[in-house]
Amino acid sequence: MTTLYLIRHAEAEGNLYRRIHGQYDSLITDNGYRQIQALEQRFADTPIDAVYSSDLFRTMTTARAIYVPKGLPLQTRADLREMGMGEWEDRTWAGIDRTDHQQMALFSAGSPDFHPPGGETFPEIRRRGTAAILDIAAKHPNQTVAVFSHGTLIRNTLAAFLGYGYTSEEMHKMGHSDNTAVTLLEITDGKVNIIYMNDNSHLSPAISTLAQQHWWKKNDQKADVNLWFAPFDLTQEADRAFYQTCREEAWQTLYGRLDRYDGAGFLEEAYQNWQADPKSLTLAMAGRHRAGLLQLDPRRGDREKKGYISFLYLTPQQRHNGVGVQLIGKAVSLYRPLGREDLQLSCSEANQPALSFYEKYGFRRTGSAAGAYGTLYELEKPIGYHNQAVPV
Repeated sequence: MTTLYLIRHAEAEGNLYRRIHGQYDSLITDNGYRQIQALEQRFADTPIDAVYSSDLFRTMTTARAIYVPKGLPLQTRADLREMGMGEWEDRTWAGIDRTDHQQMALFSAGSPDFHPPGGETFPEIRRRGTAAILDIAAKHPNQTVAVFSHGTLIRNTLAAFLGYGYTSEEMHKMGHSDNTAVTLLEITDGKVNIIYMNDNSHLSPAISTLAQQHWWKKNDQKADVNLWFAPFDLTQEADRAFYQTCREEAWQTLYGRLDRYDGAGFLEEAYQNWQADPKSLTLAMAGRHRAGLLQLDPRRGDREKKGYISFLYLTPQQRHNGVGVQLIGKAVSLYRPLGREDLQLSCSEANQPALSFYEKYGFRRTGSAAGAYGTLYELEKPIGYHNQAVPV
């Protein structure tokens, strides 16, 4: 018999930013590293003979919780990767739901008819996942193995082991695994016995990903707000007026005065950057309503491989509901393909809620400069792989 712990990766960018990361190689969040520490403590006294993971960063990094303290090599396998999402990779869930609602409904239902353009189907990942787990078990008779993989692959592989089909009733029984949740399997001659499934007892509510989200709860009255992003056009009067309203409202709310407010200067700077790169200005949408905007300056920090955020704004209706981090995710999505390894921005010392927000999501103070009414702190957040806990 092989004892096999099947473990989902720690919280990664896609989980936090509400973006579709199948085989997109995303990073672990700050909270994800806390989950990894909790997972390491859980397995501190558990004998393990071998450790496997998919070859994506988020699983290899999570696997450090076991293979590093136990002095084991990490063995990676591409067949343990998450479901390939094709053209949907790194797009927002809300955006896809608007442009391809039918396929999104099939995905949510776990239907065998789901097939994103260029991606995989549920039957394909069931075959891939079950074959990988059974092959690993066959290689380790009478041993204990830890295997790190991904939520959708784990869910469908376990459904296959249970003999479930693809009906919504059967898939609902599977539930959803938290980040770093553990499933224990006993495998003998290709037959799988599930001892327990999706156990996250090592996570406190403060670091549990699912504890902070509502999408997975049946009949939950508090819905998560998932943003989608639309192009901004400063030649259009409505967009230009919205930009000016956002800038002025943000300034007035923060400082309570407009005597040093330069609305024309802000608009001109935005227009120059937008002309150079239309992606530098993005409209954030919550359903059919304008929720905020994101302004970047792609020309700033290019040589230093840094991506600068000029303005990150949420409308008053969208504040304090946890969606601001999705704008950070949009900035990461735009800057990472350009080779930027850090995000930068400035924040007034008077804006304590914003400072707390940025520091919560990984920004650190790197300097200061004079602002309109006091000090502006310079903040920076790593988004490249160069300073992450890369597996060894």
